[in-house]
Amino acid sequence: MLDILVSGLLLSGTYALVAMGLNLQYGVARIMNLANGEVLVLGALAAFWLYTTAQISPILTVILVIPVAFIGNWLIYRFLLTPLVRRSKSQGALEVDSILATFGMSFIFIGIMVSIEGGFFFYKYLSEPISILGSTTSLNRLVAFLLAVLIAAALYIWLHYSRPGVAVRAVSVSTEASGLVGINVPRVSALTFALGGTITAVGGALISTFITLDASIGVVFTLKALIIVIMGGVGEIRGAIVAAIILGLVETGVATLVDPGLTLAAAYFIFVIILLFRPQGLFGRRAV
Repeated sequence: MLDILVSGLLLSGTYALVAMGLNLQYGVARIMNLANGEVLVLGALAAFWLYTTAQISPILTVILVIPVAFIGNWLIYRFLLTPLVRRSKSQGALEVDSILATFGMSFIFIGIMVSIEGGFFFYKYLSEPISILGSTTSLNRLVAFLLAVLIAAALYIWLHYSRPGVAVRAVSVSTEASGLVGINVPRVSALTFALGGTITAVGGALISTFITLDASIGVVFTLKALIIVIMGGVGEIRGAIVAAIILGLVETGVATLVDPGLTLAAAYFIFVIILLFRPQGLFGRRAV
């Protein structure tokens, strides 16, 4: 049980990063980004490529990925998604349009990654075994978890104790009311979408240090991020963290005690239970 607890907590850290990125994009910018998983794999591919060709540490790659991912996601929102936002008559219409647009974008990303790398990609970085509370794990998982905790803490502090962060939280509650009090909603939405994509790409760079990936696996991470977002509550960073911990522990427990092939089924079972009994999520606000 101690092995399950340690491994589950370490896995939940990177899951939280992936989910927080989608949570920002969906909860604030109102964009259901189905290419979220592909952005993660792009971040992982960048870490793999830089490490295998130039021996650049994935930790340093995280620093390099941040500006590139931010600018790339901002351009996607500015030129692909902004026209959808302007023409949409309602939030429901925007969600449908964004789902279709980002679904197509995911195939573009997959094609680009296949042309660059092709099949599976994996490398060894800080793969030395270490002991935590008597449980053996790898150093790369611990480093990824610690960096994920640091990023999550920085995001939480920024959202709650800075003026731009408060503006982001206000837009997540109501775009109409935010506009009435002088908040530039389009600019905040673009900032949030770019920030969400950046966090996801950073999560991919960290995950690449201990998971074998390929160009087509992004959909799995998109689905897991969606489960965590709905489970924790749309727009709730605390909820995403708690839901990521739950998912990480459940997946690790099922893989260890039952069958590794049932981990995704277990995740969907929890997802269905949440939808049935608390559709607004663990920390979400009930609709009035």
